Amino acid sequence: MAIILSLETSTTNCSVSLSNKGETLVLKEDNNANYSHAESLHMFIDAVLKTAKITLKDLDAVAVSKGPGSYTGLRIGVSAAKGLCYALNIPLISVSTLKALAYQVKSNKGTIVSMLDARRLEVYSAIYNASYDEIRDVEAQILDETSFSEYLDKELVYFIGNGVEKTKRLITHSNAIFIEGKLPSANEMSLLAYQKYKKSDIEDVAYFEPFYLKDFIALKSKK
Repeated sequence: MAIILSLETSTTNCSVSLSNKGETLVLKEDNNANYSHAESLHMFIDAVLKTAKITLKDLDAVAVSKGPGSYTGLRIGVSAAKGLCYALNIPLISVSTLKALAYQVKSNKGTIVSMLDARRLEVYSAIYNASYDEIRDVEAQILDETSFSEYLDKELVYFIGNGVEKTKRLITHSNAIFIEGKLPSANEMSLLAYQKYKKSDIEDVAYFEPFYLKDFIALKSKK
């Protein structure tokens, strides 16, 4: 048995899954544009446990999406995960948000660009091959018409995430495939978390911090 609770809060999608040996048993999620994570996350945790008839004491680990993504969303998810791990004395596992997102693309060829929307024409992105091996690390980049051309000129490129909408307005290459309406989910975290659990690839509960990529900037209210 390897019962893992996974929490994904890096975007507007508040997502919780419960898995055994990498297979998702129960998934509960809601994409609320108003970021309802603070209100929903613990209710979702309770719901998946009750549905699976599993208690907190049955958990072997808690996995959390480590970012990049929403500063507040990541803080909420990580705080919840750390609190559970500390109270239950179980391992904390961090999962790359963009890698989990890439796992929603099912193809035996081509390149996958996972991207999350940032301000204006900026995205946070990482690039993977069809086997989900990272071929370019996470970057914050400003998009233009030539972005990702070195990959597009070679083969099909699958773009996925909430950065797709702004990307498809700029990139018109025939090898570009835009997968719309997809956000990171705890469903794909199940397998990735289990792979790390088997290798004892865990985090220090006391010192782990989300991967923000960029410093938090507080904006003045327009009111």
